[in-house]
Amino acid sequence: MSTEPSTSTAAVPVPTVPTAVPIGEVVAGGRARIDELDQRIIALVQERMAASAEIQAARLAAGGTRVSLNREMVILARYRSALGPQGTEVAMQLLELCRGRS
Repeated sequence: MSTEPSTSTAAVPVPTVPTAVPIGEVVAGGRARIDELDQRIIALVQERMAASAEIQAARLAAGGTRVSLNREMVILARYRSALGPQGTEVAMQLLELCRGRS
């Protein structure tokens, strides 16, 4: 495990805040936005889980396997490309959530 800070391939812009805005308002507004984004992310993950369950059911009904490792590798690469090294970790957690319960 490296102790060097990792760099992401995705640039995240840092917004500037006018100095006249009290810090409490900035923090409260930022937290409200994060809460809203978290709700949307959770809803999207649940939607992804449902779509994945449909695919898995169809694959199993056709005599296939629940998981397609080739497809998972494509997804891991997509997340790594978009989010940097931590993107792989995010994708792994997402894939685990969407694999279904045996």
